[in-house]
Amino acid sequence: MADLLIKNIGKLVTPLGSAAVSGEEQGRAHVMEGAAIAVTGGKISYVGEQAGAPDAAEVVDAGGRLATPGLVDPHTHMVFGGFRQNELEMKLAGVQYLDILRGGGGILSTVRATRAEGEEELYAKAADFADRMMRHGTTTVEAKSGYGLDLDTEMKQLRVISRLSREHDIDVVATFMGAHACPEEYKDRRDAYIDYVAEEVLPKVVELGLAEYADVFAETAVFDIAQSRRILSAAKKLGLGIKIHADEINRIGGAELAAELGAASAEHLLQASDAGLDAMAESGTIAVCLPTTSFNLDKNFARAKLMVEKGIPVAIATDFNPGSSPGYNMQFAMTLGCLKLRLMPAEVLCAATLNAAAAIGRAASKGSLEAGKDADIVIWDAPDLNFIFYRYGNNQVYSVIKSGKVIV
Repeated sequence: MADLLIKNIGKLVTPLGSAAVSGEEQGRAHVMEGAAIAVTGGKISYVGEQAGAPDAAEVVDAGGRLATPGLVDPHTHMVFGGFRQNELEMKLAGVQYLDILRGGGGILSTVRATRAEGEEELYAKAADFADRMMRHGTTTVEAKSGYGLDLDTEMKQLRVISRLSREHDIDVVATFMGAHACPEEYKDRRDAYIDYVAEEVLPKVVELGLAEYADVFAETAVFDIAQSRRILSAAKKLGLGIKIHADEINRIGGAELAAELGAASAEHLLQASDAGLDAMAESGTIAVCLPTTSFNLDKNFARAKLMVEKGIPVAIATDFNPGSSPGYNMQFAMTLGCLKLRLMPAEVLCAATLNAAAAIGRAASKGSLEAGKDADIVIWDAPDLNFIFYRYGNNQVYSVIKSGKVIV
């Protein structure tokens, strides 16, 4: 007997596999009508026709609704102090993102707030965000540090992320991003700060086992390609997976660097060159597109359709952070994936589930509804996949099952 049975699923839609998919495969969703899912020990033990489903101790009636895998958000900065609503009027007046940063605002403003907040306060805030994410269908999330820019605060952020992963129902994958900006105490000494991160902070992160990945903001007025290569090479040598904020605002060769170093993912990519995208296709680096950031900053959107055509696996994330993308709703990111990235619904679903899971090393256990995978399932108050992208601005979740436990 199974622990849980979800019956009367109107349509079950899921990508298939345990690795990122690209090209035409990204749009080949498996669709089943009149389906059921059984769960045993937190894992999916049956996916198939209603008539063949096993008995179970607990039954959830989907009532003819749509079922998909739980959503995976592979790029967030969800542990931070303060908010930055004060920047709204600056943005409306035409002040650009990098100009706000140069003036000591932006990321540096959040650094000051995060350094000032206690660990318990940061945890309570992040746990509340996680609750809200799950109510919107996100069952796994990546969280980056990078609002400390010193050893003590980076460790504080990473401890909060680690605790969140242990104590909350949501699964959290930690990324160290000490190279998110150059802190004010290292102003005009960027190379010295890179030395500090590479030689003092990164080894401590690895010693304490507080992160699986390292990331860097490769951008004009932040860290150039040589500096970014130094950080990522040091992280890779220490055994961390690597990611890169690449070619978001200016084209400086971030996509090419991601391919050169074999990064798991390159993220943003609004200005990525054709040559950079070709290199990523060759290396297998996943493109994590962040359409909500483009929306919030009123910038162009990544060329996701071209990426798919080139054979690059494409994922979608919220980039949830207090500045450039202060929203955690993957449903809105997916709607923008259709309307602004010009991806088809099945491509977007894959981008927000299987490929997103692959971008954070979880595709073997998450991202699709298949026997043996974690029972992370969303039942939508919707008849089909198109409906959840079409009705933007509304939370379309009916129920969320996480590791076989009914959360919503």
